[in-house]
Amino acid sequence: MRKNFTDVDLNRSVGNLLRLGVILSVATSLIGFIKLFVEGFEMPKKYSSLNMGTSSEKVWGMFWTSLCKGEGMAIIQLGILLLIFTPLVRIIFALIGYLKEKDYVYVVISSIVLVIMAISFFTGYAH
Repeated sequence: MRKNFTDVDLNRSVGNLLRLGVILSVATSLIGFIKLFVEGFEMPKKYSSLNMGTSSEKVWGMFWTSLCKGEGMAIIQLGILLLIFTPLVRIIFALIGYLKEKDYVYVVISSIVLVIMAISFFTGYAH
């Protein structure tokens, strides 16, 4: 006989998801810091040489290229991205739980929050 999905189960699952996201983020960032320390990181001599006007496609491309090379800075950035995505995944997880509970008021509220977070995330590079 199958047990019904309850609020306690949902809260426990969401709590475990948040813990896992933070632990993965911290572990990834720590690995990146160690790798960066071993690589020998130097701060730029002239900050005016940093080009901050690059497009988001170029930024993501540079990130993935650096990550595939295993560079410490990219690993740290991955850890930060994991931390950013943790609440987003939490909302998706809760939305699925509310659907299972057939609690449609919270389904609508979670959907609205998810849309707002997605819009703010994907338009973050807009100039």
